[in-house]
Amino acid sequence: MNVDVLIIGGGINGLLSAMALRREGLHVAVAEQGEMAQESTWAGAGILSPLLPWDYEKEVNALSERGRTLWPRLAEALLASTGIDPEYQACGMLAMGHFDKSTAESWCAAHGWQCAPATEFRPLDSDGNTASLWLPQVAQARNPRIARAVHAACAQSDITLLPHTRVTGFRRHADNIAAITTAEGCELRAERFVVCAGAWSRACLGDESLGLHIAPVRGQILLFKAEPGMLRHIVYNAGRYLVPRLDGHILAGSTLEEAGFDKSTTRTAHDELLHFALNTLPALAQAEQVKQWSGLRPGSPGNLPTIARHPALRNLYINSGHFRYGVTMAPASAELLAQILLEQKTTLPAEDYRWSQEKH
Repeated sequence: MNVDVLIIGGGINGLLSAMALRREGLHVAVAEQGEMAQESTWAGAGILSPLLPWDYEKEVNALSERGRTLWPRLAEALLASTGIDPEYQACGMLAMGHFDKSTAESWCAAHGWQCAPATEFRPLDSDGNTASLWLPQVAQARNPRIARAVHAACAQSDITLLPHTRVTGFRRHADNIAAITTAEGCELRAERFVVCAGAWSRACLGDESLGLHIAPVRGQILLFKAEPGMLRHIVYNAGRYLVPRLDGHILAGSTLEEAGFDKSTTRTAHDELLHFALNTLPALAQAEQVKQWSGLRPGSPGNLPTIARHPALRNLYINSGHFRYGVTMAPASAELLAQILLEQKTTLPAEDYRWSQEKH
């Protein structure tokens, strides 16, 4: 096989990058070590916003905001082309916690975000120091449906999909990558290569990682099945959230754990998430506990992804390290990656997402 671009990693960022490059007329293949569009793409909660955007640097918010702008059109296009509804909905989010409300309101005013006071919804053990703010524009989509829809759209777009293809190394020729090797003993060639392997990106790059700061961060989620309408908007409180789906399912998440590549679920996380869920929405005591699962986020300093060409290899690129906001940022990240690879004018400043070799 020899294609224009070979993407390593079949999550949402890899698949949307493939679609962006295919639209430019390039022949693209995607190699994924497991099933396509699984791992953190499937496992996440689908909140299409930084949880408290005023807590993040402008580069993170710029990419997230561009992603938020592109998501409605992307969801419509996926439904039209595949018949799979990602269940995009601007359901709004009630943000609570120990944040400075005046700072949050000033940030919203400066960045065109609607916000309003919210006092009618309080967790059982909230105290007088807990701030609350209603953010009506925050949207969500349903991750398993996103995964299925994006996978199907790629298959329809004449993109070569290579599931169960684990990359084991890069074969260099001077300042280029000539080919990659796989665990199956194959050698795959392309003109250019893009690493979109999420939490596995640094391990995938091996000696070519050059100080890349991406590491797995485990997150666990607890799923309930309630009556539709029990909760109509996202609730965020001090690092945890409830996310309601249209059919009555409610997600309670999420943990942040440095556990390497261990995707086990734990009783400790279950009990913490259950306590949060029942304290926030006591009616969930009558709901069915359906499932607990975990996923591995591609953790990065400051939640800032790397979307860039390799510092030393002319035909190697990366689009990874989105940490908690891979789905939120995915449409914008794919757009930016394609613009960088094709040497086009970029929508966002490319230098903000450069491959940094500084040690942390």
